[in-house]
Amino acid sequence: MDIKQYMQGLGEQARQASRAMSAADSGAKNAALLAIAQRIQADREALMAANADDMAAAHANGLEPALLDRLELTPARIDAMLEGIEQVAALADPVGALTALVARPSGIQVGKMRVPLGVIGIIYESRPNVTVEAASLCLKSGNAVILRGGSEALRSNRAIAQCICDGLADAQLPAAAVQVVETSDRAAVGELITMPDYVDVIVPRGGKGLI
Repeated sequence: MDIKQYMQGLGEQARQASRAMSAADSGAKNAALLAIAQRIQADREALMAANADDMAAAHANGLEPALLDRLELTPARIDAMLEGIEQVAALADPVGALTALVARPSGIQVGKMRVPLGVIGIIYESRPNVTVEAASLCLKSGNAVILRGGSEALRSNRAIAQCICDGLADAQLPAAAVQVVETSDRAAVGELITMPDYVDVIVPRGGKGLI
């Protein structure tokens, strides 16, 4: 696989999807979030099966117990993922919110308006539930996102991402608004953080070493 070409392909799709997301109204974004929750609920068994494969590989590779715990998707954790999506859907839409309005002598009011960032790249470690959390917040705020999780959770993240993309399609929003990097090659991270034409901000989520 040509990593540079692969990552640029993700970036191009994300940039195009970000334009649709920035124009989506609250109703469309909330409908997408609830559709994603429905997809996750319907595909619980598939998520658990994918996670079981990740867990088996992690055990075979001698992953530390603390990381194994973070990696595991239990029924309770899937329930928490669903609850988190519903909580994000219930939040007020941040896009278009005005703050710090000041009246100028001319009579014009000047203030700050919240607008989408565009395309967000998020790099994180073992926890597959972060895939849902990060995607939900990015969608609610009108952004597209490229997610690069830990290689040990690749199967779990791929299965979750499929639910998210299906939910977006159900709500008639672009599936490419949420993309998971489907390679464990570390060169993908180097490409992700050096694509200013496609990625507007990078968020590292994890320990000091990752950051």
